[in-house]
Amino acid sequence: MSRIGKKPIDIPNQVKVNIDKDLISIEGPKGCLQYRVPNYISVEVKGNQILVKRNKDDKIARSLHGLTRALIFNMVKGVTEGYTKELEIVGLGFRAQADKNKLVLNLGFSHPVEFAIPEGIQIQTPTQTKIVVTGIDKQHVGDTAARIRAIYPPEPYKGKGIRYVGELVRKKVGKAAATTAAK
Repeated sequence: MSRIGKKPIDIPNQVKVNIDKDLISIEGPKGCLQYRVPNYISVEVKGNQILVKRNKDDKIARSLHGLTRALIFNMVKGVTEGYTKELEIVGLGFRAQADKNKLVLNLGFSHPVEFAIPEGIQIQTPTQTKIVVTGIDKQHVGDTAARIRAIYPPEPYKGKGIRYVGELVRKKVGKAAATTAAK
C-alpha cells in the first residue's frame, strides 16, 4: 500500500470539494482547480477529509495512487495558500521589470527579452534583480519559473544569469587559473 496514497487529505473550512464521476474540482479563496482522476483510482469525501483509493492492485494503479493523492493535496494547498517561486538575477546591468501582462528582462543581449506572463500566474519585481512568481497551481508556477530561468541560466565561470533564490551555482576555475595550478 502506498504510504502517501493512504493518507487522508484534510479539507479546510473555506474549501469546497466537488466530485463528478472522474473530475474533482476544488474551490477556495484564491481560485478553483480541476483534476481528472485516472480510471484506476477512486476519490471520495468523508466528513472533512478526502480519501484516495485504488480500484485495482496492478502496477499502474499502485504508481498512480500516491501521485493522485499528492496532486489533490497540492490543489487544496494551492487554493488556500498559493505557491511562490523566487528568482534572482546576477550580473552587472542585468534587471527585470514586470508590466501588466509581460516581464521585460535586460540580460546583456542586444535587445530586451519580453516574457509573456501566462494566465493564472502573477509576477512581481520587488527590486530590479528579484522576480517573484506566484499562483495557485504548483506545477504551473514551477514551470513558469523554470522557463524564465532558461532564458539565461547561471553560467559556471562568473555566475551571471537567472537563478532560484538560494540555488548554489558551482563555479569553475578559469583558463588562466587552471594552467597556473597545473604547473
